Formats: sequence, C-alpha cells, structure tokens
Amino acid sequence: MNTNKNEKFNATTESGENKTTVFLSGELDLSVAPDFRLVMEPLVGNSDLDLFINLKDLKYIDSTGIGILLSILKARHGMNARFVVDEVPPQIQKLFDMTGIAKFFAPSENSQ
Repeated sequence: MNTNKNEKFNATTESGENKTTVFLSGELDLSVAPDFRLVMEPLVGNSDLDLFINLKDLKYIDSTGIGILLSILKARHGMNARFVVDEVPPQIQKLFDMTGIAKFFAPSENSQ
C-alpha cells in the first residue's frame, strides 16, 4: 500500500566477505521506521562485519530515520565495530550538515 507517497521505502541487503551493505531507496520516515528497524536489528549487533548503509537512492529522510541512523552509530561505536554511511544524495547531505550530524557519518578513506 503506497498512499500519498512519491517513493516507496525499500531496504535491500548485500553481504560480502567481511562487509554487509544495506541499500536504502525511497522515503525513510516515521511510517516505515519499524520496517527499517527490522532489517537493521540482526545486522547491527554483528561486530564481525563492517556495516555500510548506502543512501544513493534515498529521496527523503525525517527525524525518525535520522534517529535510527544515530542509534546504529552509537551501538556500533560501543562495540568498536565499523559503520559507514555511503553515497549520501545532496539533499540529504544538506540536512545532515544543517543538523550537525554529517561529521559522524563521514565515510573513511578506505570505505571500499
């Protein structure tokens, strides 16, 4: 069901040797936050894998989505596990810059 939405939210996971990437697309807001949490829950606690979130196809994120990303960051930091937010679209980067959280999501030089 896609009511009054321009872009339906979707999260797909791709796992590699020591890395899992979650590709987000559409709109991440309060209405789909439970779905996003379900996808992320089993991945966040696995400190053996580097966790990447690719935002290349994300069109919109609200404060709930940002809050989830920050909680993942905090959990991964507490486990000393790698967490990278990759390919942030300009409109979302602007929001990250305005809210002061961009520095926490900056990818490292060796993010690949």
